[in-house]
Amino acid sequence: MGHLSTHILDTTRGKPGAGIKLVVERIENGERTVVSQAVTNDDGRCDKPLLEGDDFVSGEYEIQFAVGTYLKSTAGKSIAGSSNPQAADAPLFLDTVVIRFGVASADEHYHVPLLISPFAYSTYRGS
Repeated sequence: MGHLSTHILDTTRGKPGAGIKLVVERIENGERTVVSQAVTNDDGRCDKPLLEGDDFVSGEYEIQFAVGTYLKSTAGKSIAGSSNPQAADAPLFLDTVVIRFGVASADEHYHVPLLISPFAYSTYRGS
């Protein structure tokens, strides 16, 4: 049985992205339906799959990662010799990161990780 998971890593600080809210929507015929919501734990993961079982079907999905609050909370903090160049009082360059993707087979595990920094993000289909 397939399922959907995610993991957020802060590449500036070399730490998991903890406490980040996310929303998963299914997109069918141009209509959006919220199918899951979660907050990442201290390891940057969600405590359970975002979708699984009958809720996880083939189709088009979007995950909206509310990274702005997290980035504001880490602004200017240094870890392992690097610092976050985003000043605490500056407007955010990234606030919500949206990743739209397709699920061809709901029998497979789809892992959609997010690598973030104050000025960039990246994703890939993980395992």
